[in-house]
Amino acid sequence: MCGINGVLLADTSASASAELYEGLGLLQHRGQDAAGIITCGHKGRLYQCKGNGMVRDVFEPRQLLGLQGNLGVGHVRYPTAGTSSNAEAQPFYVNSPYGIVFAHNGNLTNSRELRDFLDHEAHRHVNTDSDSELLLNIFADHLNKTGKFRQVGECSSGRGRVNEDDIFTALEGVYAQCKGGYACIGIIAGFGLIGFRDPNGIRPLIYGQRVSSHGTDYMMASESVVLDALGFTNFVDVLPGEAVIITKTGIAKRQCRSGQPFTPDIFEYVYFARPDSIMDGVSVYKARLAMGEALATAVQRALGRNMDIDVVIPVPDTSRCSALQCSYKLNILYREGFVKNRYIGRTFIMPGQQQRKKSVRRKLNAMNMEFAGKNVLLVDDSIVRGTTSYEIIQMAREAGAKKVYFASCAPPIRFPNVYGIDMPTRQELVAHNRTAEEVAKEIGADRVIYQELDDLVNSVRKFNPTRMHEFDVSVFNGCYITGDIDEEYLVHLEDLRNDNAKDKVAPAGEVIGLHNSLLV
Repeated sequence: MCGINGVLLADTSASASAELYEGLGLLQHRGQDAAGIITCGHKGRLYQCKGNGMVRDVFEPRQLLGLQGNLGVGHVRYPTAGTSSNAEAQPFYVNSPYGIVFAHNGNLTNSRELRDFLDHEAHRHVNTDSDSELLLNIFADHLNKTGKFRQVGECSSGRGRVNEDDIFTALEGVYAQCKGGYACIGIIAGFGLIGFRDPNGIRPLIYGQRVSSHGTDYMMASESVVLDALGFTNFVDVLPGEAVIITKTGIAKRQCRSGQPFTPDIFEYVYFARPDSIMDGVSVYKARLAMGEALATAVQRALGRNMDIDVVIPVPDTSRCSALQCSYKLNILYREGFVKNRYIGRTFIMPGQQQRKKSVRRKLNAMNMEFAGKNVLLVDDSIVRGTTSYEIIQMAREAGAKKVYFASCAPPIRFPNVYGIDMPTRQELVAHNRTAEEVAKEIGADRVIYQELDDLVNSVRKFNPTRMHEFDVSVFNGCYITGDIDEEYLVHLEDLRNDNAKDKVAPAGEVIGLHNSLLV
């Protein structure tokens, strides 16, 4: 799971770094391990700054000033495979052909096959364990096949320079080779911005425009909230299998891959996306309200006439709107029972089980007056490892709660995600091979109540029924929509995703000028 953005400013003397920095701050919820920006300046020169840590920690004012150019891409990272090494912070860069930069959100499911191809057939060097670097090199290899290598300052040699058709053709090759869920924003130095989305539309991508005194500015991002906050309008979702090229002359689009069902990841609406985002025409806020209403029905069905709930309390922050609507439908008092320290990150995406455990109580503090002597219904977006749920339930009991019911807006998560969300191993998922009663015992609740899968799907689909028919719900039912996932792959991925594999770290990065003779 990552957050990506890219910008092309009409003013060639302007700096894209400030816009990218602000955008990454708005996407910080999507990744807290690392952050990076690469910009493109005069004559195709690239400047980068990236390193481990939060956006505010990686970038200092002097570094942002050093990131020159009106074109750039940014990335915030939470690794779904491999290590947390500084070397795997994005964006990635290659210098042949031209200068190409990629920021990638997702996970390729045939990475071993691609690595073998790049090593033995394409003869391209891959420096990290990241599948994002594989994706970049696959694209570079296909662009290389155009045979157009004209660079800055070259005399015409009959080879020409790359054009939009060449880029679309290269991306068609990427779609033919790469499997999985992915959204990508890239730069071809001296040319412009590119963005593309996997054939099933699993991972999100959107772009918009902003009129300035010098012309039209363009931005791409994982979520609409970034564009909205920075004054961009006319939002357009990149379609599944679609590629978009943005240059100073405008926008070009092509459907590079078709025929696959549109199946966006429903977990974006449950947890990852900000509530003020609109994804594929659906308000995340409205979807979560609908989830809360459906969850209320599940609570009524589970407890029936024995319902003895005194108060509904959300687990901050993602579940607030769902809990509010749930309480309204149940006609039970809604109260804020936890105060959140906003300077502690999201525990789900923190590397390391021990760090996650410690962070829960540092992040939340229970208010005794809302729990003492009451039967409490805690509402959360989901239950993943159960670590956070257990600690929160214990806090509620310590604050004096008589009974603690725990309601999840999502169904039981029993299977790993293979398309870009880190749910490490089946054994670490608390609901794997457990009933709801067994999960309740594991996390210390009097009862656990899960959302039904059909109700969850309908909570999102009803806001865009003409376009949305299916979703990626593989974490709930184990049905992987790309059809290429077997037990061997799952075991391999779980080996990559265990916490020990992510312990390698390196110091924060510095601004580096990457100069190459690139096309203009």
